[in-house]
Amino acid sequence: MSGAVDLAPLKERASAPPPPPPSGDGAAPGGLAPVIDVTEATFEAEVLQRSMQVPVIVDLWATWCQPCKQLSPVLEKLAHEDGGAWVLAKVDVDANSRIAQAFGVQSVPTVVAIAGGQPIADFQGVQPESALREWIDAIRNAVAGKLSGPPTGEPQETPPDPRFVAAEQALDAGDLAGAEAAYNLVLNSEPNNTEALAALRQVRFLARAQDLPADAVERADAAPADLDAQLAAADAELFAQDPEKAFARLIGFVSRSVGDEKTAARTRLLELFELFDPAEPFVVTARRKLASALY
Repeated sequence: MSGAVDLAPLKERASAPPPPPPSGDGAAPGGLAPVIDVTEATFEAEVLQRSMQVPVIVDLWATWCQPCKQLSPVLEKLAHEDGGAWVLAKVDVDANSRIAQAFGVQSVPTVVAIAGGQPIADFQGVQPESALREWIDAIRNAVAGKLSGPPTGEPQETPPDPRFVAAEQALDAGDLAGAEAAYNLVLNSEPNNTEALAALRQVRFLARAQDLPADAVERADAAPADLDAQLAAADAELFAQDPEKAFARLIGFVSRSVGDEKTAARTRLLELFELFDPAEPFVVTARRKLASALY
């Protein structure tokens, strides 16, 4: 699910300050409340920004949903047991439809784990407590050492990096070239800055996608041997949130082509893989199919 979910409409770019530690009887010693109710207005601070510190488990539920009434209390119990090591963010999908849309929720309950501002795992339906504990522990192990941890004492507000602010402002203005230049400026001094690298890949993809013809897929289907048509169609399918179809298209072209065209299709496919978390099941499956197509 990570990388394929568009959380941008719920995010106030660059300007939102870090969330203050919640107060009240439920707050853990480090300042984090184990269970919070989240709305569209607080999603950026309480979910995306908070997930830079600890994993945030988003419980998408509805008042009319009977299975939700079975699952939510168990999640709350586990959150309190772990005392702020992760946060349970409860979202009423009826009252916060934009959040439900961003996650592509088709049924409730749906539970999504967020870490580092990105979805990393999810499931639907009721699960027994033992399975929930195992799932949550796996999430915590997967992000161990990668997040800043719960706040200790008074939070220190970190000013936004002006280089990233410039890039975000360019994106907001629709200036993809300016955003690319801003991210390249970061990488000139910090070649291994993972945030800038990931953002640059996304910007370059968007720059290609905005120039795609409306009938890119139809053209490619009519000309299966045309490399440029296949590359454009794969971009169009990915832009339409169908990465499996985009990957399958290019893997098919790799398997039936030779020489430079085979190399070009493989290179583009690897670039598309980098837009997603490498642990995503559909990415793992596509990499395996690509290996078979090559060898």
